[in-house]
Amino acid sequence: MFQLVAPVMAEIDIKKSRFIACLYPVQSRDEAMLQLAALRRQWPDARHYCAVLLVSGDSMLDDDGEPSGTAARPIYNVLMHKQLHNVLAVVVRYFGGIKLGAGGLVRAYTQAVNAALQTAQLQPVVPRQSCLARVGFASESRLRHCCAELAISVDAAAYGEQVVLTLSMPLAQSQALQTRLHDLLAGEVYFMTDES
Repeated sequence: MFQLVAPVMAEIDIKKSRFIACLYPVQSRDEAMLQLAALRRQWPDARHYCAVLLVSGDSMLDDDGEPSGTAARPIYNVLMHKQLHNVLAVVVRYFGGIKLGAGGLVRAYTQAVNAALQTAQLQPVVPRQSCLARVGFASESRLRHCCAELAISVDAAAYGEQVVLTLSMPLAQSQALQTRLHDLLAGEVYFMTDES
């Protein structure tokens, strides 16, 4: 599987209709919905905003008023053919007054997404694992510093009797990175699993 390095966009015109394909790297439905809302504000006069979302544990196919199977399904097929994941693909359509028919719509949406992907830079998807790391307040900044050095992202923090940080790291290196953090903090960090 692959994911986009950065957003890409392309526009094609077919029989006076404009098809603007916008593809974004996303990690969640919430992030995708914010991006879709921004597109609706950017092109408020468009007739359709056909969208496909593919992220871990979630997906969406929305024809947004186009005949069923003529917009989202072709977009989805292109994304699957390219083995793309963690992506929001939206094709914004301005109707030009000439009906394209079902086959014409399928071709138009397919061409628009393919045009955008011609400029895309892709990278392999690295499966990640989340874990909870519990430390005392005095060790939080040191843990955050060590995480930054090891390219471990800190996704959330909860404060109670101690600090609990939600960490995200490559799945294949998870155990080794937890051991490294444990060593760097001289045993002052405790990793919790779902059972803890």
